[in-house]
Amino acid sequence: MVCAILAAQEKAAPANEDDTPPPSKGEWAKGGWDARAAAQYLDSREAWWQGWDHANRDHGTKCVSCHTQAPYALSRPLLRKKGEPTLSTGEKAMLADVEKRVRNWDTMLPFYSDEKYGQGKEIESRNAEAVLNAIILASYDAGKDKLSDLARAAFEHAWALQSKTGPDAGAWVWQNFNYAPWESKESQYHWAALMARAVGNAPGKYRDDPSIRDQAALLRSYLRSHYDAQPLLNKVATLWASGSNPDLLSDTQKKALTAELTKRQHVDGGWSTTELGAWERRDKTPLATGSDGYATGLIVLALEEAGAYEEGWRLRTRPALVMRGIGWLVANQDRATGSWPAWSLNKDRDPKSDAGLFMTDAATGYAVLALTNLER
Repeated sequence: MVCAILAAQEKAAPANEDDTPPPSKGEWAKGGWDARAAAQYLDSREAWWQGWDHANRDHGTKCVSCHTQAPYALSRPLLRKKGEPTLSTGEKAMLADVEKRVRNWDTMLPFYSDEKYGQGKEIESRNAEAVLNAIILASYDAGKDKLSDLARAAFEHAWALQSKTGPDAGAWVWQNFNYAPWESKESQYHWAALMARAVGNAPGKYRDDPSIRDQAALLRSYLRSHYDAQPLLNKVATLWASGSNPDLLSDTQKKALTAELTKRQHVDGGWSTTELGAWERRDKTPLATGSDGYATGLIVLALEEAGAYEEGWRLRTRPALVMRGIGWLVANQDRATGSWPAWSLNKDRDPKSDAGLFMTDAATGYAVLALTNLER
């Protein structure tokens, strides 16, 4: 199947033609990638996170990680459609942990204290956790008739912490340890975009609930007003969120972003996270510039969900652009581990170390999201 996909890529219409048809549902996914291996990799990384002492927090809970647990929660349920009847052991452990913290929110300590980590870290970590909890629980409510009481409570915790005034009104003060892209100055906007997507996709028409009208409007206003100043990575996240928030970006903005992504697509069909922002490693080592699973997965996913093939803002390059990205994802899964490659933006880490796999965790989650999205 991989050979067939690569052959299809070679036959794809040039970027200046407009007659390239979109791939049919499931066209790329019938045996083209190993979903079971991807699930095993994600489960193994969640198991490692559950056993890592550094992730321990109060009341016997674990820190919710942007790089490992959040992509796991977004992607792992989709793999269960391939024959797995119940939650995996890793999912059960993660959900039990998140649910415990949501149920006991008022008695749970922030993940990071001001005393140990510096002034403001309690507020940052509390805000970040509230948003992540809501995103994770909403992901597991997908396909249900209504939002669960626990997910609704998680959203309420997040709304209560949302900034209501000032230049960043509508966002959340985000955890910042200068670790791009998850815990850095750019992260506040990025996770506000993912929160908007979670609200827009939550079941039971949650986004239209009168009780969150003002908060949701403030969130959308923040994303729109701060969009132009964002690195390309955050603009892609906003494009993804626009799939469930049609008024988030204009057609002109979508076209301009797609044109920029077209210019940055590599000849192999993938994209590089390095080229989606002005990053600089702490150890001053050169950043990897090759295509990676995180950038490619997120971009393909955003283009798919934002309406890559819909009339109204479809560019001539769109179908071929997405098809080449999908081809890269199918061809570049590590069949031995089930993962997709990615590298740290902060340090030249040993790719085989547990910390060195954090970006690989995210890459695998987003590659799975992009590929399984084709089958829906």
